[in-house]
Amino acid sequence: MKSTTVETRRLWPILGIALVAIIGFFALRDVLSFDTLRDNRMALIAWRDSNYMLAALVFTAVYVAVVGFSLPGAAVMTLAGGFLFGIFPGALFCVIGATLGAMAIFLAAKTGLGDALHAKLTERPGLIRRMESGLRENEISYLFLMRLVPAIPFFLANLAPAFLGVGLRNFALTTFFGIMPGSIVYTSVGSGLGAVFASGDSPDLGLIFEPCILGPILGLCALAALPIVLKRFVKKKDVV
Repeated sequence: MKSTTVETRRLWPILGIALVAIIGFFALRDVLSFDTLRDNRMALIAWRDSNYMLAALVFTAVYVAVVGFSLPGAAVMTLAGGFLFGIFPGALFCVIGATLGAMAIFLAAKTGLGDALHAKLTERPGLIRRMESGLRENEISYLFLMRLVPAIPFFLANLAPAFLGVGLRNFALTTFFGIMPGSIVYTSVGSGLGAVFASGDSPDLGLIFEPCILGPILGLCALAALPIVLKRFVKKKDVV
């Protein structure tokens, strides 16, 4: 009975995050939006200018909450970071907030379900165990790839490592550096929002898929994948 109670309590953090995420999806999807940023831009600038350090801390804390609870609006927050603070330190504030938020949901998932689910998934031979074995051999490379590839949803890249037995240190390290390229791209868009607001247009969030932007990111992906390819090549050579 006591063991069941302990196991139930371990689920509370991830259940709480799921509940807030569901409520936030319906309550905040129209609040954390580009229109809200546009309509309140002058008030936000005045607030930033009156107390820069407080504005930076509050912005980072809100970013932590958005990512930690998987709330809608992470892209808008990154644009706001560039609009309010410039590419630097705006990108740095975004990366710090996103990393801390990702660590929070990672720990909640790992504590509540991750360790037990990992044990069950890998107790029998098969695809899951082979995936886990490959991840373990090239953990840093795989985690970097998950962060760098634009097609992988951010929340999935936060949860999957928790269920596959990844350690917090490598998760935090690869999150911090892996999301930097995308964060810099979007904060650079945000830093030019003044002209966008003046013209009445909307920012082009598809910029990251432009060849001049996507090319270097894919180059980083190839660099991250290189150790995986080399290890497999060496293994095949040894077998032969």
